[in-house]
Amino acid sequence: MAPWWGQEARGGVSGGVTGTPVVVKMQTPDWAISEVPPPGSPAAGGKDGRGKNARQITWVLLLKAHRAAGKLTGAATAALSVAAAARRRVAAGRTDSDADNAPPGLGGSPALRTRLYGFIRASLLLSVLLLAADVAAHAQGWHLAALPDLEAVEGLFAAGYAAWMRARAAYLGPALQFLTNACVVLFMIQSADRLILCLGCFWIKLRGIRPVPNAAAAAGNGNGKGSDDVEAGAQEEGDFPMVLVQIPMCNEKEVYQQSIGAVCNLDWPRSNFLVQVLDDSDDAATSALIREEVEKWQREGVRVLYRHRVIRDGYKAGNLKSAMNCSYVKDYEFVVIFDADFQPQEDFLKLTVPHFKGKEDVGLVQARWSFVNKDENLLTRLQNINLCFHFEVEQQVNGAFLNFFGFNGTAGVWRIKALEDSGGWMERTTVEDMDIAVRAHLKGWKFLYLNDVECELPESYEAYRKQQHRWHSGPMQLFRLCFVDIIKSKIGFWKKFNLIFLFFLLRKLILPFYSFTLFCVILPMTMFAPEAELPAWVVCYIPATMSLLNILPAPKSFPFIVPYLLFENTMSVTKFNAMISGLFQLGSAYEWVVTKKSGRSSEGDLVALVENEKQSKQLRVGSAPNLDSLAAKEELYPKAEPKPKKKKHNRLYRKELALSFLLLTAAARSLLSVQGIHFYFLLFQGVSFLVVGLDLIGEQVE
Repeated sequence: MAPWWGQEARGGVSGGVTGTPVVVKMQTPDWAISEVPPPGSPAAGGKDGRGKNARQITWVLLLKAHRAAGKLTGAATAALSVAAAARRRVAAGRTDSDADNAPPGLGGSPALRTRLYGFIRASLLLSVLLLAADVAAHAQGWHLAALPDLEAVEGLFAAGYAAWMRARAAYLGPALQFLTNACVVLFMIQSADRLILCLGCFWIKLRGIRPVPNAAAAAGNGNGKGSDDVEAGAQEEGDFPMVLVQIPMCNEKEVYQQSIGAVCNLDWPRSNFLVQVLDDSDDAATSALIREEVEKWQREGVRVLYRHRVIRDGYKAGNLKSAMNCSYVKDYEFVVIFDADFQPQEDFLKLTVPHFKGKEDVGLVQARWSFVNKDENLLTRLQNINLCFHFEVEQQVNGAFLNFFGFNGTAGVWRIKALEDSGGWMERTTVEDMDIAVRAHLKGWKFLYLNDVECELPESYEAYRKQQHRWHSGPMQLFRLCFVDIIKSKIGFWKKFNLIFLFFLLRKLILPFYSFTLFCVILPMTMFAPEAELPAWVVCYIPATMSLLNILPAPKSFPFIVPYLLFENTMSVTKFNAMISGLFQLGSAYEWVVTKKSGRSSEGDLVALVENEKQSKQLRVGSAPNLDSLAAKEELYPKAEPKPKKKKHNRLYRKELALSFLLLTAAARSLLSVQGIHFYFLLFQGVSFLVVGLDLIGEQVE
């Protein structure tokens, strides 16, 4: 049956042709409209063919309106879904302070962990009271009156408000302005550091500066760029030194097969490399699965050993230290470390180990990371922006001009002599990778930075929050321990300056301090104390410029520049708390929580795995666990009572929620002062804290 509008377009039953028929294709996601000339009509493009019937235009507009309505309906559905998720969070009442959510090994008391939350909550209560007082004063017109005129007004409220204005003008305003100016100075210094790093990265790209192995440099053209075929250089020389590969892991049930398989497939003579699977799992079933995977590769001829520690002293540092104490380690020249969520390419060793040849002062070659799950959700996209800047700009510039950067803890090749000369692995901080890098730098060893490998990003806000806490408390612990050693070391003055001021103070202490203090404390306070002023360029223009510089290494993430700016300020509360706990040795500074992984593989890894399976001459044992061997292995482990499986939940984060209400209250107060940019910043930042506080960013658990 023909559509009724088709009949009208042809003139209805009267038979009079009044215009060109229109065929409407109802397709998703877009509507398609095409004109069909009637028989005998002029060809398309003629004078008569260009005439448009008013009824056709009406239908085009109606279809576009229908499409817009569909999009609005979709947005409304998404908003309702978010509101329902928030309602479920509030109804469940699970917060970050729940006992079942407390990280294991936390040495501090609950009072230490809630001190910052208590301060934010008190500030929120005070801001609400001040907002109510200011609204009442504006209703009376007192905001236009001079202080002497206000003092002449009778009444208790008028006297109290006049006293508040006197105290604000005499004491609070000047003190707040001084603190504001100090934070602005720190902000500008940090922004200048960020700009210089970006200029250094641009210079590296412009000049083509990159580390070149000696074997490849001989084939170069003399301009320092060298040959691109590093692997061929290594093969021509026939130089395959002895390499020890370590995979430390702890309860890595999701990713152990991928990491062990990728490392055992490294393209290196099997007689010249040994794989150590360093299992710190406290779950017997997981340990049995990892052991079986190791035995599978042993049957294929790979030199791989399984080591399990019953007593997990020192966590990852203790695990690596124990493995380096094995007697056979003396037969190896280099050691490569891969975390369990890394999947190196087959030619990783051929692209990294040749950089040590002829460079006896090089102690570390670090590879850049790339991320398998960077597009998983908004949280992973925002993390990818941060880490791309860290690797593409910070690490590359420091490696090219200073031969020093913080070891990333994985995807790095160490000269074993450098590790031993620096004192080996130590368990004194939660950032053992940065610790060994600083000590090696003080001993005069140089670092090189190149290439990339695959890894995973935390998909849940809870996992990311714990990871960031460890990454920001550990450096402050290390700074306390290494400060005297840096002063007494024999390295040059500028290297000491770089370590103390740039590496530790500016990027590890000042950055989280001013981010939290300036945008989460001072800015809301200036709304209630207008005597102190925070310029608009500090609130908007400079942060936007810095965010733009941060996003340059990941240009595909440009649409997320505004969420990134807001999210960075939102994370400042976690980073500030971690920095304070590490600097003053509070209990939470000693947290060690293994970041949860989901076990994804990149598309290239899956294709390579299929090709390897086709080319394999030996019949591999299946990836599924052998139940008979598992039953036999259970006799080696004492039968423990099964632990109830811990369910994953989205939670409410109290500090973030309290800060969201504080910023929204300050935004409401800014309307009384007609401060446009400040209002929008406080509004959007408050909403950002609210989204994070309700755990609506990252993985959503039904």
